[in-house]
Amino acid sequence: MSRTYKAIGINLKSMPLGEADRLLTILTREHGLVKAIAMGARKHNSKMGGRSGLFVVNDLLIAKGKSLDKITQAETVISYPGLGKDLQRLTASQYLAELCLYQALSDQPQDELFCTLNEQLEQLERSPTSLILLTLISGIYQLLTLAGVAPEVHRCCITQHLLTPNQAVGFSIPAGGTVTLESLEQLQQPHSPQAARITKPIQGSFKRNAQLHSLIGGQELLILQAIAQPDPSQVDTFSSQPPANFVQLAASMTACIAVERILRQYAQYHFDRSIRSATLMDACFSSSPLPQPS
Repeated sequence: MSRTYKAIGINLKSMPLGEADRLLTILTREHGLVKAIAMGARKHNSKMGGRSGLFVVNDLLIAKGKSLDKITQAETVISYPGLGKDLQRLTASQYLAELCLYQALSDQPQDELFCTLNEQLEQLERSPTSLILLTLISGIYQLLTLAGVAPEVHRCCITQHLLTPNQAVGFSIPAGGTVTLESLEQLQQPHSPQAARITKPIQGSFKRNAQLHSLIGGQELLILQAIAQPDPSQVDTFSSQPPANFVQLAASMTACIAVERILRQYAQYHFDRSIRSATLMDACFSSSPLPQPS
């Protein structure tokens, strides 16, 4: 039986190992999540140095080991150098990588997840600075869709009534997404029939601490419905025509920040894991200056 295998993978996580090596967590198309040692990657002028960087896609030959596999050959197929040159792009990329780590499987093909992540990283690299956050939340939604837990944003999860953009609605994590204001009010009453129907024993710290029900504005709903289009490329229609004046742009940025936090709470609830990049997200985007009007 062969002790080596081939794979095409993207580096999601990297940590020093020993005096000169790196331990990589790699999302591969063929074998899912793989942990492998990049021998000598931290040595000066090592060929593995650049190939072991975050978000580098390599064609790999990996040798099986007793505890950890070892990379014996690596040829770079794709890299995203622009992500590391901008703190917002880098933080957004790390955010998506965390979501992939929480849902990827080992020893199973992960072709769709691999392709989706690469598409999102490419979009993050080429997006205008003003649209990085919108690109990120679109990517979050696509990854939640792949995981089978994406929130409903077009209908009320309780009444199934269609919700139109630019109206205030509720968002309920345990119900699975958007709800009408009337349903939100009932869900916030612990002894109501609606609350009893969706209430389940909550286990896990992030589920217990989540803000289960919240109110969202009409602009947040507009963004949620835009990023939930069946064809993600349709989001370009929204993102390629940003509001013309400064006041509208500021409102959109505020709404995007609110949507990211809604999806963050939702993802942490369903994966019961902290998104560590979120702390840096708050620093990057909440305090970042808005583009000036032309």
